[in-house]
Amino acid sequence: MKALRNYVDKIKPHFTKGGKYEKFESVFDAFETFLFVPDKVTTSGAHIRDVIDSKRVMIMVVIALLPALFFGMWNVGYQHFTSLGESVSWTTAFGYGFWKVLPLIVVSYVVGLGIEFAFAQARGHEVNEGYLVTGMLIPLIVPPDIPLWMLAIAVAFAVIFGKEVFGGTGMNVFNPALLARAFLFFAYPSHMSGDKVWITDGVTQATPLGTALTYSGNNLPQDLPSFHDMFMGFIPGSVGETSTLMILIGAAILLITGIASWRIMLSILAGGYVMGLIFNLVGHNAYMELPPYYHFVMGGFAFGMVFMATDPVSAAQTNTGKWIYGFLIGLFAVLLRVVNPAYPEGMMLAILLMNAFSSLIDYYVVEANIKRRLKRLKVKSA
Repeated sequence: MKALRNYVDKIKPHFTKGGKYEKFESVFDAFETFLFVPDKVTTSGAHIRDVIDSKRVMIMVVIALLPALFFGMWNVGYQHFTSLGESVSWTTAFGYGFWKVLPLIVVSYVVGLGIEFAFAQARGHEVNEGYLVTGMLIPLIVPPDIPLWMLAIAVAFAVIFGKEVFGGTGMNVFNPALLARAFLFFAYPSHMSGDKVWITDGVTQATPLGTALTYSGNNLPQDLPSFHDMFMGFIPGSVGETSTLMILIGAAILLITGIASWRIMLSILAGGYVMGLIFNLVGHNAYMELPPYYHFVMGGFAFGMVFMATDPVSAAQTNTGKWIYGFLIGLFAVLLRVVNPAYPEGMMLAILLMNAFSSLIDYYVVEANIKRRLKRLKVKSA
């Protein structure tokens, strides 16, 4: 590493102001920051000093995504060979899934980072680390057989219209990864169908959500995959969304390190459970009678709860606002997936909807707090 550090220091003057390649300073700075800890520190004034920065935050989220990613790779291979009636070793299944998922990751990062570098270069800004997470999230929330050109268009749409038009990292209103999925769903619904998912070339298989929505029998829990299989992730679905267990391991990493908000996660669970209980009371069909906790292991509920809704940029910022924001996401997610035949998976739309209202929620929470303080002040002065 010392030799690499010396080489970077040697060529750095060419990319700084007055150097031969000064126009590419932001690109050089991005690679240097990725390779080494920035050596810029505060020298005056009062500042909070700690070891956390945006790069460390983003890398920690990527680490938390790895359990879901690796299991998803194995599950892609498992679903493929199961659909063919073959039984193979876990290494064979993982190997197949690895080569299926890797191109998705490569396309996501190449297209997304390419656009980010272009915008940073045009604006003369530094390249932020925000896309490190978005670039990993997008491949995990799409079916494994999504055509790569479709994925590239969706990534470009999400980065340009979901992020850069608002000013870049930290300024976006909506979660960029979810915008990519929404673009794919509405632009190419045959490849992002809600009731079935592509598990191999030319083969689709019904997801638990699709089975529940079209169910006409008398015992839905019995005709679904077992709760154990859905919790472990032995079901078809998007790459990283099937295993609730792996997602919870990622949640534990985010909570222990203080990266994600436990208030948002807990309130989403509460909102989803309450909506499930309401449907149980209505009992219009078998889907409404499904035990509320089943919703937590079906579709993208758990993944959205842990990795999407907790996005610190697009989520509510106040503690009270986080409770309201999360509860409504859980409520709307279950409501949409049960009553909307056109889109069985409601988590994406629920999060995007609440992204739009998160700032408004914070505004009224702050206003209510100001009014309470003024009221206490008047009482004391009286």
